[in-house]
Amino acid sequence: MTSVCLHDKATIERVLRKNVHLHIYSIGDLDDFFWPYTTWYATRDNAGISAIALLYTGQSVPALLALSEKPDRMRSLLRSILHLLPHRFYAHLSPGVESVLRNFYHLDHYGEHLKMALFDQSQVAVGGCANACPLGRDDVNEIVEFYKQCYPENWFDPRMLETNQYFGIRIDDRLVSVAGIHVYSTEYKVAALGNIATSSARRNAGYARQVTAETCRSLLEGVHHIGLNVKADNDPAISCYRKLGFDIVASYDEYLVQRK
Repeated sequence: MTSVCLHDKATIERVLRKNVHLHIYSIGDLDDFFWPYTTWYATRDNAGISAIALLYTGQSVPALLALSEKPDRMRSLLRSILHLLPHRFYAHLSPGVESVLRNFYHLDHYGEHLKMALFDQSQVAVGGCANACPLGRDDVNEIVEFYKQCYPENWFDPRMLETNQYFGIRIDDRLVSVAGIHVYSTEYKVAALGNIATSSARRNAGYARQVTAETCRSLLEGVHHIGLNVKADNDPAISCYRKLGFDIVASYDEYLVQRK
């Protein structure tokens, strides 16, 4: 078994497509919009590529996506690239994979998360909201302030507004709910929802469901697969997504990783 750095998009896509919903973020990162910020590591044996991991550097703190249905193979890959990893990074790891990092890094656990995927598109089709309006670059200051107040731990890249896949609901000329994307690619036909939040004073009124449905309706005009990540203990959000036709496909853990 040997470790390699992959540079061919078609090869990477072929491996990731074996489980689209587990790797929906990584598939989206093959798009030219994200590709310059990606480094792809893999292990290869006689049967082909047995594990693949993505290091994404398009944000202030890099992110490592190391997800696999076969954690032992992912552990082998990570052992072989430890010397190549940054001193500090976020990590999305399949359960058990984190053990490889413990001797070399401090791991700050951000909790168990779930990957969900949209399977029943009929629920989205009837769940849109006529009051949801598209958000763009002209709204960036308002959106940043909204997240600062309502979702301070959120990671928001204003470049994502260029996709025209952000929607919001306003009441009395103020944003009360927003939904958007972390990944979007019409070339690879995938999207990952993100940055979904509702102001505390307006929660439990169905706004998140409505604005998320509107975002999904727009996305389905250009993609075939929609996924999202959610904390495993966020029961209200999970219930909301289930009502829109999403279901759980995998669990993983998020960490902030810093070298000892």
